[in-house]
Amino acid sequence: MADTDFASLSSRELAPYIQHTKISVGITRDEIIAHAQEAVEYGFGAAMVPGSWVKTVADTLKGTGVPVATALDFPTVGVTSSAGKAAEATELVRLGADQIDIGVQIGWLKSGDFHAFRDDIAGVVNAAGVPIKVMLELPLLTEDEKKAAIELSLEAGVSYLKNASSGAIETASPANIRYLVERSPEVVLVKASGGIKNRDQVVELLQAGAACAGTSAGIEIITNSTSSETASY
Repeated sequence: MADTDFASLSSRELAPYIQHTKISVGITRDEIIAHAQEAVEYGFGAAMVPGSWVKTVADTLKGTGVPVATALDFPTVGVTSSAGKAAEATELVRLGADQIDIGVQIGWLKSGDFHAFRDDIAGVVNAAGVPIKVMLELPLLTEDEKKAAIELSLEAGVSYLKNASSGAIETASPANIRYLVERSPEVVLVKASGGIKNRDQVVELLQAGAACAGTSAGIEIITNSTSSETASY
């Protein structure tokens, strides 16, 4: 991936790096089906949708090869009990989710409850059995807390590290993407999230190591020094 000239790629060639996202309030059935169909039409890497629409989208995308992504303990992160989070992850996979973004217990981390922080994530990883992406909210953490959050997330068995849950926390920066990539083993991807609104941002994040790109309107980026994957927003 490091040898790819992302700036020279056409929109169609960039599409597989993008996870098409629709998470707004009041989405109708027709809108969510159209969203899923757009993911196929334009060649996006995945369709990210609310948990309540996972089954509908999974049915729509069946046989297309486009993964279904969703999120839990979101948009306000760290408010769901560990047992509730694991149970919801199990149900989302049953309904057809192929990957799940999760909020993490930043308050527990800041309180020094490191084992609880790790076990909360591990409970979802073990219950789901699909790639789990942790939304680390890096701008809210001290340097020591960032390092601890990464280490504990990796111990929990996550497949992706994510800089933030949304643009409300951070506009995704190449610096934070490189920060995560440099601290991740090759088997763990890094997702860039927040305020990604144009092609230049997408290319810049991909060049920082990204493998998928996004905005609240419908895309997101994942990064790793060696891998090309897609992510959600």
